[in-house]
Amino acid sequence: MSFLSLITGSFSQPASDNPTGAMIEAAFRHAGLDARYLNCEVAPEGLADAVRGAKAMGWRGFNCSVPHKLAVIDLLDELTPAAAIIGAVNTVLIRDGRLLGENTDGKGFVESLRTRVEPTGRHVLIFGAGGAARAIAVETALAGAASVTIVNRAFARAEALAAHVAAHTPASAHAERWSEGYAVGAGVDVVVNATSIGMHPQHDVTLDLDPQCLRPGIVVADVIANPPVTALLRLAESRGCLTLTGLGMLVNQGVAALRLWTGLEPDAAVMQATLESALQVSAKN
Repeated sequence: MSFLSLITGSFSQPASDNPTGAMIEAAFRHAGLDARYLNCEVAPEGLADAVRGAKAMGWRGFNCSVPHKLAVIDLLDELTPAAAIIGAVNTVLIRDGRLLGENTDGKGFVESLRTRVEPTGRHVLIFGAGGAARAIAVETALAGAASVTIVNRAFARAEALAAHVAAHTPASAHAERWSEGYAVGAGVDVVVNATSIGMHPQHDVTLDLDPQCLRPGIVVADVIANPPVTALLRLAESRGCLTLTGLGMLVNQGVAALRLWTGLEPDAAVMQATLESALQVSAKN
């Protein structure tokens, strides 16, 4: 009998509203694994120390969330092909003393998107140009999207991401400035909030856009899982749009991370139910 548990976790800031640990530990218990997932508050200046600590303590791996998905790359030994194209990492495997960076965010989003619409031939517009936006832009393009538009306040970052998508995928891509009351174009099929706008506790805040541009039938997706139904999604639903919460993306990327760390196929239904329960409790407190 071994008294040494398998250890994984997450490095982010802020970390207190991250529900990932609840669903990951539920998956561990369901699979009968002696394993833990530690949700850690890590400031940017402490990331290198946190990564060295995880390696020194024999962790199996960890997730990186805001604001570490880009910065962590410089601390790794190797990237998967998908992570290399995306240029951002949200999942790290520690194996034989080496750190392998993967990105499961975009794959998780595409699987979730397919519950509403197939990405093939669609015109996708993404608000944001950070790690989540990079993953979603690349993976939707690789899944067959016809075009990807990046909208961001810092226009240079939007331009850089659009150029990256155009250079590494078959889709066309361009950048637009995020002006006040931004109007989504008539040809857009899928709108994605890949920013932290609307995340708990600022759950009443939504994207600065013209509500009239949200047409019935288009898909409006949010990467935020807490709260599951954001102000943006409530607005979109009132306009007749198809909506997609961040829960599916979070569960799917967690499934992929668990496969990488354990080699097992986790029970996604258990993870989804635990996540929904945890967020209901959070909303009451």
